[in-house]
Amino acid sequence: MSELIEDTLVTDTSCRKSHHPLSVKRDLTNRLSRVEGQIRGIKGMVEKDVYCDDIITQLAATQSALNSVTKVLLEGHLKGCVKDRLENGEEEVLDELLVTIQKMMRK
Repeated sequence: MSELIEDTLVTDTSCRKSHHPLSVKRDLTNRLSRVEGQIRGIKGMVEKDVYCDDIITQLAATQSALNSVTKVLLEGHLKGCVKDRLENGEEEVLDELLVTIQKMMRK
């Protein structure tokens, strides 16, 4: 099942799951917890009328942290999910990967 959301074809992936090693899962969870804390801190800065440049600096640091999470996930996706699906003859995974990379490059 597919649907169009914001000019992007979205495929129903509810039955697919990642299989990250526990150490990678822990790393991702820790990174995301830090990002969550950074976002709460930025929200507090806005509420306290902190100087704009200081908030922008924190936003840049948060974006960098999110980019690190993306890199870890992308590496695992390529070395695991994509590799496995290609070995099983599922060439459509390449089209899916291209859409994912295009989403990443919109920033």
